[in-house]
Amino acid sequence: MRSGLLKIAASAAAGAVLALGLGNAIAAETPKRGGTLKFVIPAEPPSYDGHRETTFALVHPIAPFYSLLIRPNPDNPSDSSDFTCDLCTEMPKATDGGKKYTFKLKSGVTFHDGSPLTAADVKATYDKIIFPPADVSSARKAYFVMVDNVEAPDDLTVVFNLKYPSGAFIPALATPFNFIYQKAKLDQDMKWYEKNILGSGPFVFVEHQAGALFKGKRNDNFYVEGQPYLDGFEGIIAEKQSLRVQAIRGDRAAIEFRGFPPKSRDDLKAALGDDLTVQESDWNCVLIITPNHDVAPFNDVRARRALTLAVDRWGGSKYLSEIAIVKTVGGVAFPGHPLAATKAELEQIAGYWPDIAKSRAESKKLLQEAGVDLSKTYVLNNRGVDQPYTIVGTWLIDQWKQVGLNFEQRVQPTGPFYDTLRSKRDFSVSLDFNCQSVVNPLLDISKFLSNDISDSQYGGYIDRDVDDLFNKMNQEGDQAKQREYMRQFEKLTLDEHANNFITLWWYRIIPHRAYLKGWNISPSHYVNNDLANVWLDQ
Repeated sequence: MRSGLLKIAASAAAGAVLALGLGNAIAAETPKRGGTLKFVIPAEPPSYDGHRETTFALVHPIAPFYSLLIRPNPDNPSDSSDFTCDLCTEMPKATDGGKKYTFKLKSGVTFHDGSPLTAADVKATYDKIIFPPADVSSARKAYFVMVDNVEAPDDLTVVFNLKYPSGAFIPALATPFNFIYQKAKLDQDMKWYEKNILGSGPFVFVEHQAGALFKGKRNDNFYVEGQPYLDGFEGIIAEKQSLRVQAIRGDRAAIEFRGFPPKSRDDLKAALGDDLTVQESDWNCVLIITPNHDVAPFNDVRARRALTLAVDRWGGSKYLSEIAIVKTVGGVAFPGHPLAATKAELEQIAGYWPDIAKSRAESKKLLQEAGVDLSKTYVLNNRGVDQPYTIVGTWLIDQWKQVGLNFEQRVQPTGPFYDTLRSKRDFSVSLDFNCQSVVNPLLDISKFLSNDISDSQYGGYIDRDVDDLFNKMNQEGDQAKQREYMRQFEKLTLDEHANNFITLWWYRIIPHRAYLKGWNISPSHYVNNDLANVWLDQ
């Protein structure tokens, strides 16, 4: 584990940091059975389909209903190399020169309707994720470019055959959105899971009141003996941050699994003292500036480069980190990872130059050369989630004003926001995000590939140079060479082709009621959300 990745703060105001052992000690306590966990969710999911969606608004309320083949270790989720079985019996070793993985499944697992879960269901699930029909959206199909096919030779055996050995395969397999679906339902309708819930996870779906809450109850037939500990859960939807903070302060909810800004943490700690625990981590999540390549003036690379050159990321980091859940200046790879750019390397990329005056002068020059109409007001499409979308959006509008560009921010709820990106496309520029689970830059950057490869790329561009670099990285075993390819990929994407741009990487702060036990923070708000290990010390 990288030093400093995980901090569990006992006193946020004092800045005290406890050792990682505290998290292990908490996990080692004897769990108590019973009670209903109440937590807050900042948004409504666009659909119920984990294979299609990319938002926390889905995984927080929906993950407890589903099983995975493998997953990050819930007792050590901050270690991006620590994976454990969920439905399988043991983590397999690769055979056939690293190109074949054979998984044996637990016997006796059933879906919540009582039907058996077999290898055919796992195969059907991954066929949908990796090889979706043309009319079915799979947000992470690019994660599995190394997979040739999936087989189910018997009811308890699943085999993944790879085209080439890849260290990115197992982390991709552990992605927490890879819910195991029932083959019979997929055969009936590949889009059935967009509007329906049927899993084999620790909790059984009870109800969803749109805009209000999700409810689940314990799965008494769960395949892990003694789990889950909770009787059930209620996920309360509250879009305003002030309401979510008040819910935790007033004990109407124990936690929000996404993250709060520093001031909210400090206010809660001051009010609740020892009744509050705070966990903090670097966050594998970043907002992206996505120009619409299909409309003028941002179909011109000069106008797109002008957008990024106007933004002072170094200065913005100091200011925004005090009020929002953003902090670190970085490129396309998670900062601190061996494949990530150094500060000196970043400063060679447009938008990261240390001299902001020089950068903005170049921005104005490019706008003039591209013939951009500075009297026009352009649309910045944004998501109606305050942290950090609207805050960062407001900051960007001010940054662009410095070079004469005028934008209005159009804020929409999560569903319409995605509809704009996927269907309407009536925007000049949109904020988007690349929030990943397991830290795995070789695949995390699939977000930036051509949109006929990546279903989650909304700029509307085709860039085969970028696609080729992605393939080279994922077929290269030497990390030094991977790093060279990553710098080329970054330079093309963020600068020379100006496809889309990184803003600031996020920082995760989770203040929660001290009676909530068994949950450990990770660098992702997607990881460790099935609630099987969670219990209440009440």
